[in-house]
Amino acid sequence: MEPVHNIVGNAIPLNRADVDTDQIMPKQFLKRIERSGFGPFTFYDWKKDPDFVTNQPQYYGAPIMLAQQNFGCGSSREHAPWGLEDMGVKSIIAPSFGDIFRNNCAKIGLLCVVLPQSDVDYLMARAEELPAGQIVVSLESQTVSVAGTEWQRHFDIDPFVRQCLMNGLDDIGLTMQYDDDIAIFEESRSPLLPLTLKNEASAKA
Repeated sequence: MEPVHNIVGNAIPLNRADVDTDQIMPKQFLKRIERSGFGPFTFYDWKKDPDFVTNQPQYYGAPIMLAQQNFGCGSSREHAPWGLEDMGVKSIIAPSFGDIFRNNCAKIGLLCVVLPQSDVDYLMARAEELPAGQIVVSLESQTVSVAGTEWQRHFDIDPFVRQCLMNGLDDIGLTMQYDDDIAIFEESRSPLLPLTLKNEASAKA
């Protein structure tokens, strides 16, 4: 995945609480086997309303989403973050998140930022005041600010998650950091143990 540092742009003000993953990505689209291409199906049922926020052209391609408390609750479907990512969303700001959803976001490079309710409400109102609603999310300084104003807030994030996001490390990337150690371990394993794909290939060579 791509490293995350600073995210700058307008924000989609999804002013709803308890948005669950079934609403973000309805079940009928879980049959797809690709990880990409889920963007058009995100909030599929809600988008039938022409006034729904993601139908508004000023928010097309916005890299930040604002939401209310308990965003991403419900079932642990990875397709929900995939859909948001495919929409172009790179960061979500809310008072709280579903734990599994937040972990799934971190694994694909989607930054979840927790801010107090009053700060989220401020940003919701500001986001609708285009073009003055430009928001800056800095993972480097762990701050959220509004361009052209003095408004800035600090946010906390797990140091390990921050390191992974800033270095673009998903689970595979983390494992590959230990490729040399894994090779040494494979070469020193007892021949009585089952062969792994790696040392099986070496044995056939």
